[in-house]
Amino acid sequence: MIVQGTAGAIAKPTASRARQNLLRDLQGYLFIGPWLLGFLVFTLGPFVFSFYLGFTKWELIGAPQWVGLQNYKRLITDERFLTGLYNTAYYAIISVPGSLILALIVAMLLNRQVVGQAVFRTLFYIPAITPAVASAILWLYILQPQYGLLNMGIFALSGREGPNWLGSSYWVKPAIIIMSLWGIGNTVIIYLAGLQGVPQSLYDAAEVDGANWWGKMLNVTLPMITPTIFFTLVMGMIGAMQVFTQAYVLTAGGPGDASLFYVLYLYWTGFRWFNISYACVLAWVLFIIILILTLIQLAASQRWVYYEAEVR
Repeated sequence: MIVQGTAGAIAKPTASRARQNLLRDLQGYLFIGPWLLGFLVFTLGPFVFSFYLGFTKWELIGAPQWVGLQNYKRLITDERFLTGLYNTAYYAIISVPGSLILALIVAMLLNRQVVGQAVFRTLFYIPAITPAVASAILWLYILQPQYGLLNMGIFALSGREGPNWLGSSYWVKPAIIIMSLWGIGNTVIIYLAGLQGVPQSLYDAAEVDGANWWGKMLNVTLPMITPTIFFTLVMGMIGAMQVFTQAYVLTAGGPGDASLFYVLYLYWTGFRWFNISYACVLAWVLFIIILILTLIQLAASQRWVYYEAEVR
């Protein structure tokens, strides 16, 4: 009798604890319910549905018709698909390294203790919070060939007329890249945080060893902020592969498809020509490309990214 009573006394708290755990779990799911519902309806649902639409023919009206791999076979002969890939790769290869280098230089300057430091930081950050369409319209005037601010500066310095930035198939992509370098404020802020996280003791030790400014930069600053560089590199590449607004507002893909970036072509396919199925295929191809590039960067990061707390 004593053993049974003891077992019953042990069983009751166990059952009570299980009910408490279940109640706590239900409360947790109740709190995340709105987000979970939104994720299923507006993210995961369209994600899966777009994969299905890639094997159909659907023009937004009527029921989708199954066509198998026909949309994927079309990619091989689609010249605009290849043009969009080339233009986007051109933009990414130049704009991403350029933005990272320029942002690092600006961040190092803004990290110095000078009078008006907060004002300078604010001025460099303002372009990053300016709406993309407003920035594009502003640069439309700056890049104007006759009276644009950029060409006026070129004429004042060299006495020669500047190029027709947005009207030339040769200069239109460099023009959009220059515009992208104007909005590096977010990257500058991230680099500032990374620079301020470098311990001063490491610079002091480098000075004791006789290191000059370049030695401290090469052996202290850059190794310590490699996680920051890696983060901005990954995010910058993802953003560059999705460039859209500048070309849409400034050139509409012209002249002669010279600024027809991949996402702009995807947008036209889906919402101008209403070929939703083929647009889904283009979106999935872009997703796969970005995924592969990100995985390559993650694998390569093991060779050059230094984490202070990591033991190797």
